Amino acid sequence: MNILVLNGPNLNMLGKRDPDQYGTATLEQIEDTLKSAFDDVDFTFTQSNHEGELVEVIHELVRSSDYDGLVANFGAYTHTSIALRDALSMVEVPKIEVHLSNIHAREKFRSKSMTGEVCDGIITGLGVDSYKLGVDAVISSVRA
Repeated sequence: MNILVLNGPNLNMLGKRDPDQYGTATLEQIEDTLKSAFDDVDFTFTQSNHEGELVEVIHELVRSSDYDGLVANFGAYTHTSIALRDALSMVEVPKIEVHLSNIHAREKFRSKSMTGEVCDGIITGLGVDSYKLGVDAVISSVRA
């Protein structure tokens, strides 16, 4: 099974960025956790601070049959990006949005997920476990 894990802006700064909200794990540590927890899954990890680059990666996912599913944390673009939403709406494999912090317990502008509206599910507020549960959800959807 091949799963694309896509991360948006500022997630490359995990471990340094507001550890009270996001925890102390770095993005690399999250990736290592997923590889260890799911040794039968081939992961492709991509992170970008640029909306257009994230859209391009999603377009590649749409054109390709290389991936069985998508786990994505679009960071702040979750709440603002119509472009990512439109790109995601073309993705036919299972797609799960994840967030380390609980977006519904934070600032009002973070409570709406534009991208989540076109995903199969959203897992929020469980720290690194959000990613693990996202991968579990993709695997379950593929095997169903």
